[in-house]
Amino acid sequence: MELLSSIDTIKGVGEKTTKLMNKLGVYTIEDILLFFPRTYLIYPEPSEPNKDSVDSLISIAGRMKNSPKVFKSRNHMDILSATVYVGEMPVDLVWFNSNYLRGTFEPGKVYIFYGRLTFDKGRYKLSQPLVFTPDKYDEIKKQLLPIYHLTKGLSNNLVTKTVKAALDGCRISDDRLPAEIEAKNGFMPYSKAIATYHFPESYDELVKARKRLAYEEMFFFILNSRLQENNIAAIPNPFKISHHELTDNFMDSLSFKLTEDQLKVLMEVREDLKGDYVTQRLIQGDVGSGKTIVAFLAMLDVALSGYQCAIMAPTEVLAKQHYISFTKWCQDFGIDIPVVLFTGSMKISEKKQMQRIVDENESCFIIGTHALISEGREFNNLALVITDEQHRFGVQQRDKLSSKGNNPHIIVMSATPIPRTLAMILYGNMHVSVIKTLPGGRLPIKTCVIKEGMRSTAYKFVADEIEKGHQVYIICPLVEASETTEAQNVTDYSKKLEAKFGNKYRIGVLHGKMKPAEKNQVMDDFANHETDILVSTTVVEVGVNVPNATVMMIENANRFGLAALHQLRGRVGRGDAQSYCILMNESRDDKQSERLNIMLKSNDGFFIAREDLKLRGPGDMFGVRQSGEFSFRVADIYQDADELEMASADVEHIINEDPSLENHPKLRSTLNSFLADQFYVL
Repeated sequence: MELLSSIDTIKGVGEKTTKLMNKLGVYTIEDILLFFPRTYLIYPEPSEPNKDSVDSLISIAGRMKNSPKVFKSRNHMDILSATVYVGEMPVDLVWFNSNYLRGTFEPGKVYIFYGRLTFDKGRYKLSQPLVFTPDKYDEIKKQLLPIYHLTKGLSNNLVTKTVKAALDGCRISDDRLPAEIEAKNGFMPYSKAIATYHFPESYDELVKARKRLAYEEMFFFILNSRLQENNIAAIPNPFKISHHELTDNFMDSLSFKLTEDQLKVLMEVREDLKGDYVTQRLIQGDVGSGKTIVAFLAMLDVALSGYQCAIMAPTEVLAKQHYISFTKWCQDFGIDIPVVLFTGSMKISEKKQMQRIVDENESCFIIGTHALISEGREFNNLALVITDEQHRFGVQQRDKLSSKGNNPHIIVMSATPIPRTLAMILYGNMHVSVIKTLPGGRLPIKTCVIKEGMRSTAYKFVADEIEKGHQVYIICPLVEASETTEAQNVTDYSKKLEAKFGNKYRIGVLHGKMKPAEKNQVMDDFANHETDILVSTTVVEVGVNVPNATVMMIENANRFGLAALHQLRGRVGRGDAQSYCILMNESRDDKQSERLNIMLKSNDGFFIAREDLKLRGPGDMFGVRQSGEFSFRVADIYQDADELEMASADVEHIINEDPSLENHPKLRSTLNSFLADQFYVL
């Protein structure tokens, strides 16, 4: 099998499985090899059930005295039922439509059962437990078993078999990095790293594999960035953009004063716009730091100078929010410059009407999502392009938007608090500005870390805030229940809340598997206070501004990186009322508690990122990804900061000796194939 062969060339992968794999972005043999596990299952030592382990995944060693019994449920489902004894303690077992298991048990023998423990009517119970002989369990509990992202109809076992077949059936080239880099850094071969990352023989081997793969991703990312810098000649600035008095008058009319950081960044942008060359600038601003008003003021100078300017948002909800804000500012201050909006859900007639406004006006504010770069969109007088939450866009998308103008200035905005040393590596071809200070009048968000025993108190607090007329976010790590992961999921959690509160509060549900139109409707309902509680996965991280939301409750907070937690916390605290963040800590690990306690010390994302870097180690690879701003499959700029700096130094050494890679033809070839497979921000 060749790496670029279709996934259905693997024996056992038929049409149905191929379609399910395609849903996950897996089309070729190479795709499945790079479809890495999201975490690993480590079977625990068998233990005795107790109240502390209820709702947890546990293993028990139980003796079955009698053969299991089969009976029909009311809906005619076959139910296999048995009781085993852990010492003298009875534990009930139940399987659904699994009659084939009945003949596998011998009364009087001990078996190992692995599943989620519940407690009902005074008895412990395991539903759908996995069954092992003691010898087999001793063998597998020493292994790290891969757990993959799945879609409905696709099992983890099937993905595992497909990966194994792909590894057995094709040859993976190891000739990717220069030999001196391989030797200097002591990397394991690429082919072994791929196989080990899927099926590690030990934890230490997994760490080595991950280090090599993370390094390589960042190496090629930085190499491509530096080659682009070397190949891009300075482009003379063709635009005559002035600093306008009307912009200052508008700024003075605002109900708030810009912070010193905002004013400093605005001045830096103004210097760019009137400079001799076209520029690119990154504006880093903590959540709620006021990047949008700075963007508007810069765009106002551009529009008053007779040019068009565009801002591209990653979601329709955010694009509409910008459109409403820009339109209101123009109306309130009598600014006679049109504001247009392009989103994917708009009717063709609406888009044509907006395009007509763009065609008929030399200067205008253009706001939109990916619809801005679709066929038929033309902006003939575009002088400034801003991408909001820039990590959601690939370099191809930004370039496509830029190409619709005449080499416009580019500003990218990010709320991700990347320490400056890392930012300078990642954005070497951009000027970097930072807005740290939050606008005046914002109350610091009060944060607490609590354990399961305080849940009822947390729910009472949530109810009290809703009774005051406020709204609440509740974040869960998973969309649906998982047999292999102990974490709250959106689907079941919303039902628990309905059972808890009845019909008293309106509950919305949001997750990444929903269609875009559904997600937009859910967020619109929450923004318009048509729902009181929004139960969501982290897709809400980049969402609408809801000043009325005062509580952010994050389940299984110990599974998230601190940068991600800080981003989520920033969804509240947008209004005048005191806001709160409740972090539910399910971990018994003191190190995890120490990490979460950093969130109590500060609301400064840059401080949190620095502190988190000090504490993170290779063992933190099993949580929810810390940062998602780059489309890396393995690498994470926070926990792999050391590899990032190593890769940067190695790239600089190569570029200094061979600026165009003439003496490294294999490296150039590998870079091209690597980039074809990736979707990177540069």
